[in-house]
Amino acid sequence: MGKSGKSKEQPKDADLHEAQNELHETESNGENTGSGNSSENTIEESENGNNQKYNELNDKYLRLYSDFDNYRKRVIKEKVELSKTASEEVISGLLSVLDDFERAIGALGNNDEDPVKQGILLIYNKFKNTLTQKGLTETDAMGKDFDTDFHEAIANIPAPSEALKNKILDVTQKGYTLNGKVIRFAKVVVGI
Repeated sequence: MGKSGKSKEQPKDADLHEAQNELHETESNGENTGSGNSSENTIEESENGNNQKYNELNDKYLRLYSDFDNYRKRVIKEKVELSKTASEEVISGLLSVLDDFERAIGALGNNDEDPVKQGILLIYNKFKNTLTQKGLTETDAMGKDFDTDFHEAIANIPAPSEALKNKILDVTQKGYTLNGKVIRFAKVVVGI
């Protein structure tokens, strides 16, 4: 009875063991089939996420590149403007010397043969030409319409005629621009 009992139990154990293996394989196959669909969904989600991330990074890159390009252009523009007006302070200081030259020439009278006047005129012309080469231009004011962008009214007087109303009748101090930028307004008398 011992042998036959053992042999009967072994097949039962083997059958049980075999049934457990089949069940385990079925569960594994079920998971694989399920995970196959799940992994396809995961791959699609991953691709969608990657595309979205790519688009975000690309947009960020384009914005950063655009910002840098704008910065570069602004710096170049500022450098050009700075080089044009770098000497503004020095030239503004020299305008009083230019005014003094003009007053001295006016005080010397009309004697063009005077060697002192000829020397002063020579220095004045050389000085003025040097400033002109640096971009200094005199603001034309006499007889023009009053323009607050270039002129500063220091007095208003009655105009001698209707045509001279709102026109500049006298210039007490010349105005100047440096490369198109006003560095000194012309001080004028305006007819009303």
